[in-house]
Amino acid sequence: MIFVTGDTHGDFQRFGMKAFPEQKSLCRSDHTIICGDFGGVWDNSPQENYWLDWLDDKPWTTLWVDGNHENYDTLKALPVEEWHGGKVQRIRPNTIHLMRGQLYEIEGYTFFTMGGAQSHDIEAGILDPAAPDFKERYHALRLKNARFRVLGRSWWPEELPSDVEYKEAFAALERANWEVDYVITHCAPTSIALSMDRHNEADRLTDFLEMVRRRLKFHYWLFGHYHRNMDIGEKFILLYQQIVQAI
Repeated sequence: MIFVTGDTHGDFQRFGMKAFPEQKSLCRSDHTIICGDFGGVWDNSPQENYWLDWLDDKPWTTLWVDGNHENYDTLKALPVEEWHGGKVQRIRPNTIHLMRGQLYEIEGYTFFTMGGAQSHDIEAGILDPAAPDFKERYHALRLKNARFRVLGRSWWPEELPSDVEYKEAFAALERANWEVDYVITHCAPTSIALSMDRHNEADRLTDFLEMVRRRLKFHYWLFGHYHRNMDIGEKFILLYQQIVQAI
């Protein structure tokens, strides 16, 4: 079986027995997929390692795509290997990062993944800790309860795909003849993103996903990012804390 959920931000309590009783019948050949903002690979703290070990001890295999809230410096340092036809990074033996622009065959179904998203909760900007006035600006913005991020601490430019990743994604879709069973992303295609009643706007990634939406044949597209649970049309499923069975 394959279950899918939305952003976890390093909080995996939804996978406890009370909230997710289905796990009683699961084994390593079953999978859960997190649609971005995994947030479990951040600072290598004892608390972080406790929860990663806790999650990895669960009976299934955990898969996840990245979102805009990840520590990309840490991710870049991890080795890359091949798993079920696509590139992955293994965080723990049974906890696996599905990389951008990849195709995987899992339980006889094909999955296309494209993580990443643009952060929109940064109206006050991105501070550079190397700037001489960093501390003053940081404390001033904190006093105002302004929404901002810090380069290399809470925001990374790698939140959006690189040219190489777009090229790899396009090549993967070409190999699949533009037909897959499932699409797993963090953000949504532009037409869906703009329909959300939040501070969303089009960007290069949402426009790329919009092109994919129009051209690709698929059964379901599951994504997170917008902190809601809802069906959008017949094929798009937005997830936050809900866990749904896809297969």
